[in-house]
Amino acid sequence: MSEKSVLTHMLLFFLFSLFSSASSGASQTITAQGQNLVTGNVSVIEGETATISCRVKNNDDSVIQLLNPNRQTIYFKDVRPLKDSRFQLVNFSDNELRVSLSNVTLSDEGRYVCQLYTDPPQEAYADITVLVPPGNPIIESREDVVSEGNETEITCTAMGSKPASSITWMKGDQILQGEETVEETYDRMFTVTSQLRLTVSKEDDGVPVICIIDHPAVKDFQAQKYLEVQYKPEVKIVVEFPQGPTREGENLELTCKAKGKPQPHQINWLKVDDDVPSHAVITGSDLYIENLNKSYNGTYRCVASNLVGEAYDEYILYVYDVLATTPPPTTTTINPDAAQDSRADGGPQKIDHAVIGGVVAVVVFAMLCLLIILGRYFARHKGTYFTHEAKGAEDAADADTAIINAEGGHNNTDDKKEYYI
Repeated sequence: MSEKSVLTHMLLFFLFSLFSSASSGASQTITAQGQNLVTGNVSVIEGETATISCRVKNNDDSVIQLLNPNRQTIYFKDVRPLKDSRFQLVNFSDNELRVSLSNVTLSDEGRYVCQLYTDPPQEAYADITVLVPPGNPIIESREDVVSEGNETEITCTAMGSKPASSITWMKGDQILQGEETVEETYDRMFTVTSQLRLTVSKEDDGVPVICIIDHPAVKDFQAQKYLEVQYKPEVKIVVEFPQGPTREGENLELTCKAKGKPQPHQINWLKVDDDVPSHAVITGSDLYIENLNKSYNGTYRCVASNLVGEAYDEYILYVYDVLATTPPPTTTTINPDAAQDSRADGGPQKIDHAVIGGVVAVVVFAMLCLLIILGRYFARHKGTYFTHEAKGAEDAADADTAIINAEGGHNNTDDKKEYYI
């Protein structure tokens, strides 16, 4: 089809449209009998390609055309009167006119019109929405290093987006919500700023704080900053020697282990309510005492400090006699600043009378059982012997007569019987 023919058709269509509009009132979308013109809205990221599809069901060879927001014809059937090479024909048939628009800009945003050349004509509308992703998020903190227990403020900014972005925060695995402000800039663009305030602890040192940008044009868009937290020392006293009870004449060696951020710059040893023995040797974090005696008993404290503060741990010394054999109990002391436990030597343990009583009861019970067994044994082996002599002997005048008068009148000693019971 020649360009002259196309223009003629378009002129006739335009006149026919005016006549149809005047006769049908102010209605913009009219459905003809047996035909249905449909299209759909399009969202596209700036710089990418948008595709508009005008579709017709049960077309009776009516002409389809596409108009821009200014009502200029982009395509009439398969011909493009508009001299904008970014518009390209993707498909043309009796039932569809599909057109692509490449390198979309904000100026392309608006309502596009699909028209069907019928009596009266039909129109369907496709709104193109251009999405502009924000620039790289900018994350900043009020201070680079924070002391434990203090509050810090972190700011995240997402600039130049359309529509406006939303910002959420994460500290480790914890989701946090900041205070958000939205500012509209030139050309319907938006800048969003979120401020997060939080109080830090020493456990937060090295934990990432992540600023997550939520926008329909981008996914997994984020920035992060690692917290740097200073905290006061953690102190613990370790007994290097001896491993068991401390006895008179032996040596004692203690080591004070302290860590913090920054690393403790000073470690001191002292004895609570008294002076450290004069011959004790203190070398940095080590305390060494030779030739112990009971006058050294007491509580020894190690104090460590840095720029944030100080903390301490304590050790209770109890010196035993040389011949003492009772091991000391373990004593736990709680340090309110460093929350540390230390082991200390205590006094002698008490004798457990319950154990002794239990042993005596077992011995007595065993002796009673033995006596019962022996008594039953002797009772089973005790008996009486009965000998049945010749009856009637007590009435005989002499022995011979007694034998003759014996029961049965027998004179045989073999008939004598004995019974064992």
